[in-house]
Amino acid sequence: MTLNFELPKLISELKKRKPKKVLIQLPEGVKQNVSEIVEEIEKLGIGVIVSGETCWGGCSVSVDEAKNVEADLIIHFGHAEFTKINFPVLYVEIKDELDLIPLLKKSLVSLKKFKTIGLSYSVQHKWDISNVVEFYEKNGKKIILSKKQGHAFYEGQVIGCEYSGLKLIQDKIDAFVIIGNKFHSLGAALALPSKKVFLLDVYNDEVSEMSEFKDKIMKQRIISIEKFKEAKNVGIIVETKVGQKFGSPEILISKLKKANKKTILISISEI
Repeated sequence: MTLNFELPKLISELKKRKPKKVLIQLPEGVKQNVSEIVEEIEKLGIGVIVSGETCWGGCSVSVDEAKNVEADLIIHFGHAEFTKINFPVLYVEIKDELDLIPLLKKSLVSLKKFKTIGLSYSVQHKWDISNVVEFYEKNGKKIILSKKQGHAFYEGQVIGCEYSGLKLIQDKIDAFVIIGNKFHSLGAALALPSKKVFLLDVYNDEVSEMSEFKDKIMKQRIISIEKFKEAKNVGIIVETKVGQKFGSPEILISKLKKANKKTILISISEI
């Protein structure tokens, strides 16, 4: 296991904050590590409840759940802060201490004809990103990190729902490298269609260029749009999590009514 939950730092922070009860949120794929975390926190005399709900990002902070179980602090693992929330949240980003050098070496073959590389990473690799930049520069690449823009908490950080920080550097680079997973790299490829996007998939030890997958998704979107044009009744999904509320559905309702479509609002906590 290469994941470092930085429990000593967490325990130190909890001693300062002195919560009575905490709600723990963990991303899918690391929930199996929760026993040790709970054990260490309970040693402080703090009540612990582990959320069984899915958690896909920093936007997915379960404030209502915390209130329902009478927790006075949420410990949110695996993501950086996404937006300001009117409830105490402690973000524990988790370090992935996997050695990236073998995968970086493998990527040089795919990146051979590109000089200036735009670089973004999922937050687990933030601690190691200076070594990644140094490796590429020693191998003749110029590296530009994506900007701290939109909901990105750090320079170079990529999140799955918006790519404004990458768009700001697209005219300065030849290709993008995303250290993360297919979710992040597909989003980047869709948002930046004029650039090649390469995924460095650290868990499958693969380097993938995303054009083929992007084109497949675009075809599916076109089909969905055509079906939508024919629809007479349209459901508008409203997310209930505090970090996933963007804009007003009334604007969409107004536009759809002008297009002679009936609308139904649907609330849901996970899409």
